[in-house]
Amino acid sequence: MQGFILDVKKARSEDSIVSILTPEKLKTLYRFYGARHPIVTTGYKIDFEAETDSANFMPKLRNVTHLGYPWLAEFERMRVWQSFVVLLYRHLKDVELPGSFYYDMLERYASIWHLQNPKRSSVEAYLHLLMHEGRLHPPDRCFACSGELDDRVSLIRAYLPAHPKCAIASTYEKSKVERLFLTLSTIELEDEEVERLWMTMTEGL
Repeated sequence: MQGFILDVKKARSEDSIVSILTPEKLKTLYRFYGARHPIVTTGYKIDFEAETDSANFMPKLRNVTHLGYPWLAEFERMRVWQSFVVLLYRHLKDVELPGSFYYDMLERYASIWHLQNPKRSSVEAYLHLLMHEGRLHPPDRCFACSGELDDRVSLIRAYLPAHPKCAIASTYEKSKVERLFLTLSTIELEDEEVERLWMTMTEGL
């Protein structure tokens, strides 16, 4: 079985409780002597077995094999990847059966994470997530006052559009936001704009 490690929590001694997103579900497993196994790391894709024992309160994580990507050795790419994975875990932690979309999204972006600025990939993955969940709202009406938006648009958490006067948030040209939401691509944005979108994303998915 394969999955992405979304969270690792220390338990007693050197053991860990590991949350793994598989194509079918979000699994919580117990890993003995976790601190001695660096492959059990947030963000890693692994092949593993879940051993069920009626005497234990949760299945055990066994026979772990790390399925690596070349960019894992690049500190900045790994840092941004782990930040995104942590946000995704907080978003899904109470959902046992989230569906295959989230696993497929991680697998797709992990395979192309080396091709561009990882913050661009994070923002684009987030846009796809919002679209999938029906939360990507067109920038035509202000989320706060319902008034029609002008040439400048503020984007708050979950990229909800608002008048700059109605929200304390970064502002963008409305035409750029329209294209961004239509194409789900950051190609027309400057790095500084992507940085601001990424910072808004880190407030929570």
